[in-house]
Amino acid sequence: MKRKKFPFRARLDPDKAWERLNVLNMSQNDLARLIGRSPGFVSDLFNGRRYASGETRRRLMEVLGVTQFEDLFILEETDE
Repeated sequence: MKRKKFPFRARLDPDKAWERLNVLNMSQNDLARLIGRSPGFVSDLFNGRRYASGETRRRLMEVLGVTQFEDLFILEETDE
């Protein structure tokens, strides 16, 4: 079965994420533990090597206290 292709994907905005981590006095490792992901995965999100699933985006927004999608993510057009 082929995966459905979406015209956009959400990339974590590292500047906004670091700003929230600093306000909350939290490390990337703390964030990883709280969202149930590995520190390596979170590092990849911050460095643009990975994209978060819908559930991971929801957890990130919840843990970082963000209510607006645009306050943490950037929509990028895919090549498809």
